[in-house]
Amino acid sequence: MWKKKEEKKEEKKEEKKEEKKEESLLKELCGDDAKLYDFLSNYLYENPLAAISEKDLDILTEEAEKSGNFRPAVDKAIFEAAQNLGERERYIKVIQNLAPKTIHATEQEKEKVEKEGLTDQAAFLGRRIENQKFMSERAEDIINVASKFYNERLVKLGEEVKREARGKERVKAEREEGRIEEQEKAGRAARKEERREMGREEKREAEKQDKEEELAAEERREAREGERVKAEREEDRIEEQEKAGRAARKEERRED
Repeated sequence: MWKKKEEKKEEKKEEKKEEKKEESLLKELCGDDAKLYDFLSNYLYENPLAAISEKDLDILTEEAEKSGNFRPAVDKAIFEAAQNLGERERYIKVIQNLAPKTIHATEQEKEKVEKEGLTDQAAFLGRRIENQKFMSERAEDIINVASKFYNERLVKLGEEVKREARGKERVKAEREEGRIEEQEKAGRAARKEERREMGREEKREAEKQDKEEELAAEERREAREGERVKAEREEDRIEEQEKAGRAARKEERRED
């Protein structure tokens, strides 16, 4: 049988407990560098594929020049830099070029809100300016950490997609099994009803055929059970493989 839902829930609880015991990935990557962690905790995304624009960086930069909002371009630059370490120097220059533009746009906005007496908002914008200065100074470190962070997140997101697909296959198989069992049950009930109208010899022959059908149905059930067991073992193998992969990547990060 497929693992019971209660068992799955317990497994998920245990996984969450294990995750809580470990430091977050970003903290692990930043180590004792609190400033770098504080900055990146506001600039990296758990799901970059959903959060970061699919538009080309050049287009995002052009749009930012008009709107004064450089954040989408900065996010894109950091993500692309993380995926293209061979072009690190080019992206460092891009990020360092975006930072002063962001600072200029933010300073103008800060002056405006200060005149309106919005002190909290002005303080927020002041922190944004400091962040951009930090980004310009530490662009290389930002790219190095972002690369490892996004690499791990993309692997995990890929695993989640595959896990969801396997879950859908399980549900599909369970529904099909339920349909077959209902069909077999209905068939037995129909044959029983038919036998009531039969004579003795005819009934004896029908009962013989029923027994043969029951044996065949049992063989089919055993075959389905074998497929379920095989599928569960394969899922367990994949999960163990993913777990081993996470441990190996963590060890590689420690050695870097």
